Amino acid sequence: MAAFLSNTLRNTRITLEMIKWEHSVFALPFALTGVVLAAGGWPRWQTLSLVVVCMVSLRTAAMAFNRLVDAEIDSINPRTATRAIPAGLLTKSFVAAFTLISIGIFVVAAADLNHLTLLLSPIAIAVVLSYSYMKRITRWSHLVLGLALGIAPSAAWIAVRGSLDPRIIVLTGAVLLWVAGFDVLYACQDFDHDRANGLNSVPQAFGLQGAFLLARTMHVVMLCLLVWLVALFHLGPIAFAGAAIVAMLLLYEHSLISPTDLRRMNAAFFTLNGVISVVFFCAVAAAVMLHARDLSVVPVR
Repeated sequence: MAAFLSNTLRNTRITLEMIKWEHSVFALPFALTGVVLAAGGWPRWQTLSLVVVCMVSLRTAAMAFNRLVDAEIDSINPRTATRAIPAGLLTKSFVAAFTLISIGIFVVAAADLNHLTLLLSPIAIAVVLSYSYMKRITRWSHLVLGLALGIAPSAAWIAVRGSLDPRIIVLTGAVLLWVAGFDVLYACQDFDHDRANGLNSVPQAFGLQGAFLLARTMHVVMLCLLVWLVALFHLGPIAFAGAAIVAMLLLYEHSLISPTDLRRMNAAFFTLNGVISVVFFCAVAAAVMLHARDLSVVPVR
Protein backbone atom coordinates (compact mmCIF):
# COMPACT_ATOMS: atom_id res chain seq x y z
CA MET A 1 0.00 0.00 0.00
CA ALA A 2 2.82 2.38 0.91
CA ALA A 3 4.56 1.64 -2.38
CA PHE A 4 1.32 2.27 -4.30
CA LEU A 5 0.77 5.65 -2.59
CA SER A 6 4.39 6.64 -3.16
CA ASN A 7 4.19 5.73 -6.83
CA THR A 8 0.88 7.57 -7.25
CA LEU A 9 2.27 10.72 -5.64
CA ARG A 10 5.37 10.52 -7.81
CA ASN A 11 3.30 10.13 -10.98
CA THR A 12 0.99 12.95 -9.96
CA ARG A 13 3.95 15.26 -9.39
CA ILE A 14 5.42 14.37 -12.79
CA THR A 15 2.01 14.89 -14.44
CA LEU A 16 1.63 18.35 -12.90
CA GLU A 17 5.12 19.24 -14.09
CA MET A 18 4.30 17.86 -17.55
CA ILE A 19 1.17 19.95 -17.97
CA LYS A 20 2.73 23.03 -16.35
CA TRP A 21 -0.30 23.56 -14.12
CA GLU A 22 1.17 26.84 -12.87
CA HIS A 23 0.48 28.29 -16.31
CA SER A 24 -3.21 28.40 -15.35
CA VAL A 25 -2.24 32.02 -14.62
CA PHE A 26 -2.70 32.72 -18.35
CA ALA A 27 -6.48 32.35 -18.33
CA LEU A 28 -7.42 32.44 -14.64
CA PRO A 29 -7.13 36.24 -14.30
CA PHE A 30 -9.45 36.68 -17.29
CA ALA A 31 -11.93 34.28 -15.67
CA LEU A 32 -11.69 36.35 -12.48
CA THR A 33 -12.29 39.47 -14.57
CA GLY A 34 -15.57 37.89 -15.65
CA VAL A 35 -16.36 37.11 -12.02
CA VAL A 36 -15.75 40.67 -10.83
CA LEU A 37 -17.74 42.21 -13.69
CA ALA A 38 -20.65 39.83 -13.16
CA ALA A 39 -20.74 40.41 -9.41
CA GLY A 40 -20.18 44.17 -9.61
CA GLY A 41 -17.44 43.52 -7.05
CA TRP A 42 -16.31 40.40 -5.24
CA PRO A 43 -18.84 37.54 -5.11
CA ARG A 44 -19.28 35.18 -2.17
CA TRP A 45 -16.07 33.32 -1.42
CA GLN A 46 -17.81 29.99 -2.14
CA THR A 47 -18.61 31.13 -5.68
CA LEU A 48 -15.11 32.47 -6.21
CA SER A 49 -13.55 29.24 -4.94
CA LEU A 50 -15.73 27.07 -7.19
CA VAL A 51 -14.88 29.18 -10.26
CA VAL A 52 -11.17 28.74 -9.54
CA VAL A 53 -11.64 24.99 -9.07
CA CYS A 54 -13.55 24.74 -12.36
CA MET A 55 -10.95 26.77 -14.23
CA VAL A 56 -7.90 24.93 -12.92
CA SER A 57 -9.41 21.41 -13.08
CA LEU A 58 -10.66 21.79 -16.67
CA ARG A 59 -7.41 23.35 -17.82
CA THR A 60 -5.54 20.49 -16.10
CA ALA A 61 -7.73 17.90 -17.85
CA ALA A 62 -7.22 19.58 -21.23
CA MET A 63 -3.44 19.70 -20.90
CA ALA A 64 -3.16 16.10 -19.68
CA PHE A 65 -5.44 14.95 -22.51
CA ASN A 66 -3.33 16.88 -25.01
CA ARG A 67 -0.15 15.19 -23.82
CA LEU A 68 -1.92 11.83 -24.04
CA VAL A 69 -3.26 12.35 -27.56
CA ASP A 70 0.00 13.89 -28.81
CA ALA A 71 2.33 11.29 -27.26
CA GLU A 72 3.29 9.79 -30.62
CA ILE A 73 3.77 13.18 -32.26
CA ASP A 74 5.84 14.37 -29.30
CA SER A 75 8.09 11.34 -29.53
CA ILE A 76 9.33 12.28 -33.01
CA ASN A 77 9.74 16.02 -32.34
CA PRO A 78 13.17 16.84 -30.85
CA ARG A 79 11.64 19.76 -28.90
CA THR A 80 9.04 17.55 -27.18
CA ALA A 81 10.64 14.08 -27.14
CA THR A 82 11.67 14.51 -23.49
CA ARG A 83 8.10 14.99 -22.28
CA ALA A 84 6.96 12.51 -19.66
CA ILE A 85 5.01 10.04 -21.81
CA PRO A 86 7.44 9.66 -24.75
CA ALA A 87 10.32 9.60 -22.25
CA GLY A 88 8.68 6.70 -20.40
CA LEU A 89 8.22 8.56 -17.11
CA LEU A 90 4.44 8.14 -17.20
CA THR A 91 2.10 5.54 -18.65
CA LYS A 92 -0.80 6.47 -20.87
CA SER A 93 -3.20 4.71 -18.51
CA PHE A 94 -2.13 6.90 -15.57
CA VAL A 95 -2.49 10.11 -17.59
CA ALA A 96 -5.91 8.94 -18.85
CA ALA A 97 -7.05 8.29 -15.27
CA PHE A 98 -5.67 11.66 -14.18
CA THR A 99 -7.63 13.34 -17.00
CA LEU A 100 -10.89 11.63 -16.01
CA ILE A 101 -10.45 12.59 -12.35
CA SER A 102 -9.83 16.22 -13.32
CA ILE A 103 -12.98 16.22 -15.47
CA GLY A 104 -14.93 14.73 -12.56
CA ILE A 105 -13.75 17.51 -10.25
CA PHE A 106 -14.79 20.09 -12.83
CA VAL A 107 -18.31 18.64 -13.23
CA VAL A 108 -18.86 18.44 -9.45
CA ALA A 109 -17.74 22.05 -9.01
CA ALA A 110 -19.92 23.19 -11.93
CA ALA A 111 -22.92 21.45 -10.40
CA ASP A 112 -22.32 23.26 -7.11
CA LEU A 113 -22.40 26.65 -8.86
CA ASN A 114 -25.82 26.60 -10.54
CA HIS A 115 -28.01 24.59 -12.87
CA LEU A 116 -26.89 26.34 -16.06
CA THR A 117 -23.19 25.75 -15.41
CA LEU A 118 -23.93 22.04 -14.96
CA LEU A 119 -25.96 21.90 -18.20
CA LEU A 120 -23.20 23.65 -20.14
CA SER A 121 -20.32 21.69 -18.61
CA PRO A 122 -20.31 18.99 -21.36
CA ILE A 123 -19.93 21.74 -23.99
CA ALA A 124 -17.00 23.26 -22.12
CA ILE A 125 -15.37 19.83 -21.84
CA ALA A 126 -15.89 19.14 -25.55
CA VAL A 127 -14.35 22.49 -26.53
CA VAL A 128 -11.20 22.17 -24.44
CA LEU A 129 -10.58 18.52 -25.33
CA SER A 130 -11.26 18.94 -29.06
CA TYR A 131 -8.22 21.19 -29.46
CA SER A 132 -5.92 18.16 -29.15
CA TYR A 133 -7.17 16.83 -32.51
CA MET A 134 -7.35 20.09 -34.44
CA LYS A 135 -3.77 20.17 -35.75
CA ARG A 136 -4.61 16.95 -37.61
CA ILE A 137 -7.62 18.61 -39.25
CA THR A 138 -7.08 22.34 -39.77
CA ARG A 139 -4.39 25.01 -39.84
CA TRP A 140 -6.67 27.08 -37.58
CA SER A 141 -6.21 24.93 -34.46
CA HIS A 142 -4.82 28.05 -32.75
CA LEU A 143 -8.31 29.56 -32.78
CA VAL A 144 -9.74 26.46 -31.10
CA LEU A 145 -7.13 26.78 -28.35
CA GLY A 146 -8.08 30.43 -28.07
CA LEU A 147 -11.73 29.49 -27.70
CA ALA A 148 -10.85 26.91 -25.04
CA LEU A 149 -9.37 29.66 -22.87
CA GLY A 150 -11.66 32.40 -24.16
CA ILE A 151 -14.83 30.82 -22.81
CA ALA A 152 -13.47 31.28 -19.27
CA PRO A 153 -14.81 34.84 -18.65
CA SER A 154 -18.22 34.03 -20.15
CA ALA A 155 -18.38 30.82 -18.11
CA ALA A 156 -17.41 32.78 -15.01
CA TRP A 157 -20.24 35.26 -15.67
CA ILE A 158 -22.69 32.36 -15.92
CA ALA A 159 -21.27 30.92 -12.70
CA VAL A 160 -22.03 34.15 -10.85
CA ARG A 161 -25.28 35.19 -12.55
CA GLY A 162 -26.83 31.97 -13.80
CA SER A 163 -27.31 33.71 -17.16
CA LEU A 164 -25.19 35.27 -19.93
CA ASP A 165 -24.79 38.96 -20.75
CA PRO A 166 -23.73 39.49 -24.41
CA ARG A 167 -21.22 42.15 -23.34
CA ILE A 168 -18.95 39.61 -21.65
CA ILE A 169 -18.63 37.81 -24.99
CA VAL A 170 -16.43 40.74 -26.05
CA LEU A 171 -13.90 39.60 -23.44
CA THR A 172 -14.22 36.03 -24.71
CA GLY A 173 -13.34 37.30 -28.19
CA ALA A 174 -10.37 39.25 -26.83
CA VAL A 175 -8.96 36.26 -24.96
CA LEU A 176 -9.57 34.01 -27.98
CA LEU A 177 -7.46 36.27 -30.22
CA TRP A 178 -4.82 36.86 -27.55
CA VAL A 179 -4.27 33.12 -27.03
CA ALA A 180 -4.52 32.27 -30.74
CA GLY A 181 -1.97 34.98 -31.54
CA PHE A 182 0.67 33.81 -29.11
CA ASP A 183 0.00 30.16 -30.01
CA VAL A 184 0.69 31.01 -33.66
CA LEU A 185 4.01 32.50 -32.56
CA TYR A 186 4.82 29.50 -30.38
CA ALA A 187 4.06 27.12 -33.27
CA CYS A 188 6.77 28.82 -35.33
CA GLN A 189 9.27 26.74 -33.35
CA ASP A 190 7.84 23.59 -34.97
CA PHE A 191 7.71 24.95 -38.51
CA ASP A 192 10.12 22.41 -40.03
CA HIS A 193 8.74 19.49 -38.01
CA ASP A 194 5.11 20.26 -38.91
CA ARG A 195 5.88 20.51 -42.62
CA ALA A 196 7.89 17.29 -42.58
CA ASN A 197 5.16 15.36 -40.77
CA GLY A 198 2.04 16.80 -42.41
CA LEU A 199 0.73 18.60 -39.32
CA ASN A 200 -1.43 21.67 -39.79
CA SER A 201 -0.62 25.10 -38.37
CA VAL A 202 -0.62 28.72 -39.47
CA PRO A 203 3.20 28.81 -39.78
CA GLN A 204 3.14 25.58 -41.80
CA ALA A 205 0.48 27.02 -44.12
CA PHE A 206 1.68 30.62 -44.52
CA GLY A 207 5.33 30.54 -43.56
CA LEU A 208 7.01 32.34 -40.66
CA GLN A 209 6.55 35.84 -42.08
CA GLY A 210 2.86 35.24 -42.67
CA ALA A 211 2.45 33.72 -39.20
CA PHE A 212 4.01 36.74 -37.50
CA LEU A 213 1.81 39.12 -39.50
CA LEU A 214 -1.32 37.19 -38.59
CA ALA A 215 -0.36 36.99 -34.90
CA ARG A 216 0.21 40.74 -34.80
CA THR A 217 -3.15 41.35 -36.47
CA MET A 218 -4.88 39.13 -33.91
CA HIS A 219 -3.31 41.05 -31.05
CA VAL A 220 -4.28 44.42 -32.52
CA VAL A 221 -7.90 43.30 -32.76
CA MET A 222 -7.66 41.86 -29.24
CA LEU A 223 -6.62 45.29 -27.92
CA CYS A 224 -9.56 46.92 -29.72
CA LEU A 225 -11.90 44.45 -28.03
CA LEU A 226 -10.43 45.20 -24.59
CA VAL A 227 -11.05 48.92 -25.14
CA TRP A 228 -14.59 48.15 -26.27
CA LEU A 229 -15.17 46.04 -23.15
CA VAL A 230 -13.99 48.87 -20.90
CA ALA A 231 -16.39 51.25 -22.67
CA LEU A 232 -19.33 48.81 -22.53
CA PHE A 233 -19.04 48.47 -18.75
CA HIS A 234 -18.16 52.14 -18.15
CA LEU A 235 -15.04 51.11 -16.25
CA GLY A 236 -13.31 54.45 -16.57
CA PRO A 237 -9.68 55.61 -16.78
CA ILE A 238 -8.11 52.93 -14.57
CA ALA A 239 -9.30 50.14 -16.86
CA PHE A 240 -8.32 52.11 -19.96
CA ALA A 241 -4.87 52.49 -18.43
CA GLY A 242 -4.78 48.72 -17.90
CA ALA A 243 -5.58 48.18 -21.58
CA ALA A 244 -2.82 50.63 -22.52
CA ILE A 245 -0.29 48.70 -20.38
CA VAL A 246 -1.40 45.47 -22.06
CA ALA A 247 -0.74 47.13 -25.44
CA MET A 248 2.79 48.09 -24.36
CA LEU A 249 3.48 44.59 -23.04
CA LEU A 250 2.29 43.04 -26.29
CA LEU A 251 4.48 45.43 -28.27
CA TYR A 252 7.45 44.41 -26.15
CA GLU A 253 6.54 40.72 -26.53
CA HIS A 254 6.59 41.04 -30.31
CA SER A 255 9.90 42.90 -30.17
CA LEU A 256 11.59 39.95 -28.43
CA ILE A 257 11.20 37.56 -31.35
CA SER A 258 11.17 37.67 -35.13
CA PRO A 259 10.77 35.18 -37.98
CA THR A 260 14.55 34.83 -38.03
CA ASP A 261 15.17 34.81 -34.26
CA LEU A 262 13.00 32.71 -31.94
CA ARG A 263 15.56 32.32 -29.15
CA ARG A 264 13.60 34.37 -26.60
CA MET A 265 10.30 32.61 -27.24
CA ASN A 266 9.96 31.36 -23.65
CA ALA A 267 10.25 34.88 -22.25
CA ALA A 268 7.68 36.16 -24.75
CA PHE A 269 5.33 33.20 -24.38
CA PHE A 270 5.36 32.38 -20.68
CA THR A 271 6.51 35.38 -18.66
CA LEU A 272 4.92 38.26 -20.54
CA ASN A 273 1.59 36.59 -21.22
CA GLY A 274 1.21 35.79 -17.54
CA VAL A 275 1.88 39.44 -16.71
CA ILE A 276 -0.61 40.63 -19.35
CA SER A 277 -3.54 38.69 -17.91
CA VAL A 278 -2.76 39.74 -14.33
CA VAL A 279 -2.35 43.42 -15.25
CA PHE A 280 -5.71 43.62 -17.02
CA PHE A 281 -7.52 41.80 -14.21
CA CYS A 282 -6.03 44.13 -11.58
CA ALA A 283 -7.03 47.19 -13.60
CA VAL A 284 -10.61 45.99 -14.06
CA ALA A 285 -10.94 44.90 -10.44
CA ALA A 286 -9.67 48.28 -9.23
CA ALA A 287 -12.09 50.08 -11.55
CA VAL A 288 -15.02 47.97 -10.35
CA MET A 289 -14.20 48.54 -6.69
CA LEU A 290 -13.77 52.29 -7.11
CA HIS A 291 -16.68 52.93 -9.47
CA ALA A 292 -19.21 50.24 -8.57
CA ARG A 293 -22.06 52.75 -8.44
CA ASP A 294 -21.43 53.81 -12.03
CA LEU A 295 -21.29 50.31 -13.51
CA SER A 296 -24.14 49.09 -15.65
CA VAL A 297 -24.27 45.84 -13.66
CA VAL A 298 -26.41 45.26 -10.58
CA PRO A 299 -24.06 43.98 -7.85
CA VAL A 300 -24.58 40.46 -6.58
CA ARG A 301 -24.99 40.28 -2.82
